[in-house]
Amino acid sequence: MKTCGAIVEEGFVYRRETHLTVRKTSLFFVGDGFAAYDSNGRLVFRVDSYGPDSRDSTKLVLMDAIGRCILTVRRKRPSLHQRWDGFAGERTVKKPLFNVRRSSIIGQSSMVVEVYRNPGEEYQIEGSFGCRKCTIFNAKREVVAEIRRKVDAYSNVVLGKDVFQLSLKPGFDGAFAMGLVLILDQIHRADYEHN
Repeated sequence: MKTCGAIVEEGFVYRRETHLTVRKTSLFFVGDGFAAYDSNGRLVFRVDSYGPDSRDSTKLVLMDAIGRCILTVRRKRPSLHQRWDGFAGERTVKKPLFNVRRSSIIGQSSMVVEVYRNPGEEYQIEGSFGCRKCTIFNAKREVVAEIRRKVDAYSNVVLGKDVFQLSLKPGFDGAFAMGLVLILDQIHRADYEHN
């Protein structure tokens, strides 16, 4: 598989297959914060939110372990396709790095991700984020990342949906993948609230 390289930041492109454990930092409100840890238990990414007023936000900021803003995702309104843009850093006034949208406005369809810096670089997200079972494919239909329920290695028990695994193939940008997780969580929240 050809590696895609950095979309958000080179420092989060892993040379080996990498598994991040992602945990919702609040269990009270859908769409609240996240923390992502590497296999050694070190914090890699975090998203902070502060209670029910932040749930209606159309903008989320992904930070690294020391709190540096590395990616901002913002919902485009109005949009029938649930369109979201991703921007480097905290500012959203410059050109976005990528765009995410539903492939269809009917039902729970797959998502299409278009990367602007490289015309033709596109990804497809299939599966159910609500069930924590999603696969991210590149344009050649090769798996580049997966979201799965986390299984406790010692007891072999599937953990709750508030803890899941984000698996990254070599060469795929982890910050970009985590940005997609934020967007999928917001879209899932919107779907949940409308049903």
